Amino acid sequence: MSVASEYLQLQRESTEEMVRRHAPLVRRIAYHLMGRLPPSVDVDDLVQAGMIGLLEAAKNYATDRLASFETYAGIRIRGAMLDELRKTDWTPRSVHRKLREVTEVVRQIENETGADAADAEVIRRMGISAQEYHQILADAASARLLSLSAPEDDDDGAALDVADQEGLGPQDRIEQEGMRHALVDAIGGLPEREQLVMSLYYEQELNLKEIGAVLGVTESRVCQIHGQALIRLKARMTGWRGENEKEAKKHEKRVRGA
Repeated sequence: MSVASEYLQLQRESTEEMVRRHAPLVRRIAYHLMGRLPPSVDVDDLVQAGMIGLLEAAKNYATDRLASFETYAGIRIRGAMLDELRKTDWTPRSVHRKLREVTEVVRQIENETGADAADAEVIRRMGISAQEYHQILADAASARLLSLSAPEDDDDGAALDVADQEGLGPQDRIEQEGMRHALVDAIGGLPEREQLVMSLYYEQELNLKEIGAVLGVTESRVCQIHGQALIRLKARMTGWRGENEKEAKKHEKRVRGA
């Protein structure tokens, strides 16, 4: 066997070993996502997509990365699962429409008052019942991840993208980094309970039932709080996106005039 063949064989063995050892991570992420997806979504489809993401991560991972392989693989696995959900959007357009309407009302209230939009005020302005509002919140938490930066007329309800930094150009990297900073700021500005739910769900990876036990509330109430946080973030990131586009247009005019 040539030196090149031996090297390729070692590479294959290394990839296979990484995939084998981290296969449980795929199922953990899949069941974590399933905590806010309807029963019509097949967890095995997510696992299959996640395994493809894991395989790609193992092939592309470089040991000089700052992130550990588990962190890197987790991002690629989630990204692959979200891609699978995009391909089979089971959320009715009426749900997307209501989510956009609530998001816009929240954005208007917070722009006018400079404070967190209260549920009662959102309900009053929309002219809906508390029960209908709570259903919209539940939909926000389960209707695939809300896109925090997509245009308001995006009807496909695109999921929150997990960008592969290696596939981004210089300008895309700057925009992606800007969005990350804006998102961190937006999360930091959430009401305390919403911040806690986001932290427990996304950082600690607790499911809704476990979070309910921590907060001393029902699982359905956690779902509502989660939905509130997502809608509030969507509203605030929409504002950030608008300002970002304005700055980009101003910069383009300056360049053209130079």
